[in-house]
Amino acid sequence: MVGKDRPSVIVLGGGIAGMSAAHELMERGFRVSVYEWRTIPGGKARSMPVPNSGTNGRPDLPGEHGFRFFPKFYKHVTDTMKRIPYQRPNSTERLTVFDNLIEGTNLGLAFFNRPMLPFLTEFPQTIRGWRTLLKSLFDNKLGLSEKDVDRYVNCLWQVLTSCDERRLLDYQRVAWWDFLQAEKQSAEFRHIFTGLTRILVAARAKEANACTVGTVAATVMLDMVLPGGSADRLLNGPTNDVWINPWLTYLRQGGVDYRLRAKVEHIHCKNGRIQGVTIQEEGRSHIVTADYYIAALPVEVMAELITEDLIEGDPLLGRLPELAKNVEWMNGVQFYLKEDVPIIHGHVIYMDSPWALTSVSQAQFWPHFKMSNFGNGDVAGIISIDVSDWKTPGIVFGKPAMHCTSEQIKIEVWEQLKRSLNQGETILSDDMIVHWYLDEDIQFPNPHEVINMEPLLVNHVHTWNLRPNAYTAIPNLFLASDYVRTNTDLATMEGANEAARRAVNCIIERSSIDAPPCKIWDMYDYPLLSAWRSNDRSRFHKGLPWNGKIIG
Repeated sequence: MVGKDRPSVIVLGGGIAGMSAAHELMERGFRVSVYEWRTIPGGKARSMPVPNSGTNGRPDLPGEHGFRFFPKFYKHVTDTMKRIPYQRPNSTERLTVFDNLIEGTNLGLAFFNRPMLPFLTEFPQTIRGWRTLLKSLFDNKLGLSEKDVDRYVNCLWQVLTSCDERRLLDYQRVAWWDFLQAEKQSAEFRHIFTGLTRILVAARAKEANACTVGTVAATVMLDMVLPGGSADRLLNGPTNDVWINPWLTYLRQGGVDYRLRAKVEHIHCKNGRIQGVTIQEEGRSHIVTADYYIAALPVEVMAELITEDLIEGDPLLGRLPELAKNVEWMNGVQFYLKEDVPIIHGHVIYMDSPWALTSVSQAQFWPHFKMSNFGNGDVAGIISIDVSDWKTPGIVFGKPAMHCTSEQIKIEVWEQLKRSLNQGETILSDDMIVHWYLDEDIQFPNPHEVINMEPLLVNHVHTWNLRPNAYTAIPNLFLASDYVRTNTDLATMEGANEAARRAVNCIIERSSIDAPPCKIWDMYDYPLLSAWRSNDRSRFHKGLPWNGKIIG
């Protein structure tokens, strides 16, 4: 696939953004090298073996940085997945990685004082009455008044029917909490509707902006009630087995030089151009050069690499250290059980959990991975949990997760699960646990300190102005990471993939080669809402506020 006369590109970082950029460049004939500092590809999306958990020749148990979730509104990353060949073991069927996505049919809300409630049990087959459909999502004994539901649905409706200009210029500047006027609402309203934001990439309603949280929340709700399948899709096996490793194989077979254990030490900029990058491999540092460079590193890593020379080349890069302060923790914990506990066919949100837990019972979605073939042979089920709030005290030790030891995190998470699920019957019991695993990114340099090697960017109020575009004023440097400005407007796999496409499009244009651009989708776009949005655009440019009366 590589064209000898095509420009060379160095991609710094081998996570979803870096692999996506390499993919698009490779298919257009560019000569591509990727430098990833970890020993496993995939960045924050990777899965990894649980060290020393396999016995008698069995492989180690599969661990995850956090469970994977592919909402229906994802378009960029799923398009890439459709172009990655995949072949299941002992099968000759030609598939793609996209075929490894399975729909979750239900979403459960778990509480400390009542049985778990299914958030959605079936999908309406009509698009009549959008507001009625949205309101029906909350008609399931959540203790909400009609006024509560009306208020929330009207806020979602306002975001959905506002023009892009109003969302970006007005709603980016207001917190979701303030947009909802949560202080004026009932306690149950605040508990349910602001609590839901905590599982949206670790966002807090009082800090995250209304544009990002409101748009994504409304879109997920609409995806649930509109025809076309579930809003909840999951992989049918450990992430690297069914996605990342086949992807890496495809890239290498296409000529991409993807290197692991290769750490970026310094980006050399002189006279407004990148002259090379210092890479450390096998304990030795060397400089690599190319025609173009794509920085696909996390914002907190890229911020540490910003120098005065880079800022002189593009002053906007000087904002990255400030943007890097807007990160939170969202990391995974897995419990490996001696029996499978499906709980629900999809994700569970633990509404009363102070650590904002969400979980999925993995084994039911992994038909080609028999759990007894891993670890010590006694595992039959896996509950994979994301901990989204590391700052709020827990229920056992009275400490936030970031102040707990590894063992305390295990005990606390397990107790929050049990208290939420064991309502009227015993779903989880201590004797079920065969093994457990805490994401390797949570490090304990000493007994009294916890650090997170890979935090997650959260779209706080006013951060849009700090976020860069995929291009820079340095003509041979481009950015591809989940902090880049995108239509997705969310630090996710989808946002990283879109950012990579934008960076590649810039290189195509800058190099003047004859190659098709990468496709970029408009996100959260529903044709039936175009009339409302068009009307609001007219009002916005006349200096008028959004008019809720238009929805009748």
